[in-house]
Amino acid sequence: MLPTLALPAVAQRIAPNPAPAPSPRSGPLLLDEVLRASARAAPQIVEALAKVRSAEGRALTANGAFDTVFEADSRSRALGYYDGTVASGRATRPLGDNGGYVYGGYRVSRGAFPVYEDENYTNRLGEVKVGALYSLLRDRLVDERRTRRTLASTDIDIAKFEREAVAIGVQRRAIDAYQNWVAAGLRLRAYRDLLALSESRRGGLARQVQLGARPDILLAENDQNLVRRRALVVRAEGDFDVAANALSLYFRDASGDPVLVGADRLPANADALAGVAAVARANFEQQRPDLQVLLARIDQGSARLALAKNDLRPRLDLRGELGKDIGPVGLGGPNRTPLEAAVGFRFSMPLQNRAAKGRIVEARAEMDALEARGRFLRDQIAVEVEGITIGVGAADRLASIAEQERQLAERLAAAERRRFELGSSDFFLVNQREETANDARVRVIDAKARIAAARAELAAATADRVALGLTP
Repeated sequence: MLPTLALPAVAQRIAPNPAPAPSPRSGPLLLDEVLRASARAAPQIVEALAKVRSAEGRALTANGAFDTVFEADSRSRALGYYDGTVASGRATRPLGDNGGYVYGGYRVSRGAFPVYEDENYTNRLGEVKVGALYSLLRDRLVDERRTRRTLASTDIDIAKFEREAVAIGVQRRAIDAYQNWVAAGLRLRAYRDLLALSESRRGGLARQVQLGARPDILLAENDQNLVRRRALVVRAEGDFDVAANALSLYFRDASGDPVLVGADRLPANADALAGVAAVARANFEQQRPDLQVLLARIDQGSARLALAKNDLRPRLDLRGELGKDIGPVGLGGPNRTPLEAAVGFRFSMPLQNRAAKGRIVEARAEMDALEARGRFLRDQIAVEVEGITIGVGAADRLASIAEQERQLAERLAAAERRRFELGSSDFFLVNQREETANDARVRVIDAKARIAAARAELAAATADRVALGLTP
């Protein structure tokens, strides 16, 4: 079973895998080359990387809530008894660790204002003012801006782990496609060797029939075997072409286009079916992207719960401000020249706030569900890996038995051919021995392919990035 999800926000970030593009090569195609090409250019991985960039864009948007904002305002009386004009500018910067903010501004006025707008007067060079608002209860430890930033940061982690889960799945399927291609090629080679035995024997039989040493029916029987073995070769060729076509989905060139691999790059023997070196490691479940994304979502649930609890608290904000008019005294009089300092507070308390209470219930229920899913996922991973490990051991034993059977069958077939050449055996028996030996050879190939598939499945189940070719 492949991992589908992804460490919480505090976990290490997994970097993309920018493996170099494969250059055109000759010689046997090895699994490492396929995995590097797949990790670099598989469309699913490229798509997942784009989703990571999208999450990073959302995080940048969330950080925009802490941007410094500048605003300017001007007001001038165009008609009427008074001719006052006032212009002001102010910069506000939210606090990153509190729900409050700091600000600074400048204001200057000219002309006369009515008594009810007396606060518009400044000295001739204007007024400079700085101040701050600090939250003491609600919004002190957490507020909506910081929660959005936390959620967006965790979304980046989730996107990266999901990208890794996609990459693990792609590499797992790439290994399967490669092993199927190698196994199909080796089976084709085995059937061609079997056909070659009949073809090489036909010339000798034809001469013996011509000389009257063998009956005509023997040559007809050999031709019948030739036809049957040619049919096996044709079917194996079709299977090999299908496997090569499936492999091209993962083996791509520098431009990311699929490459159809020919038989000339087929490895020489079944050593290419060794697969990946994967073993169950201690605490491997902590590397599973699906478990890590679950932990990240639990972190997000905790952030939402903290924000809902924050909304239940009373608001108590402390405000402080300093102001100083500079320059010659203006029309407002000299009382604006001294340094001014003001402090104050604002208090409010929700009496019902059922919306926040509902969000608390919802967040707690979501976290309980995620924790239950996490417990099940841990158990499922342990059972899955144990089952795969058992399967690997069984496949190894079956491959050993199949290899013994192949060696014995080939010895019997070689001995039977010698007896037939000496006239001590019949044609039916020598064909039967050859086909039994070839079947044993094919079973060895299939057994080794099963081992490779089981090891690849174990590497995916334990998120073994090195074995899957996903190291940065």
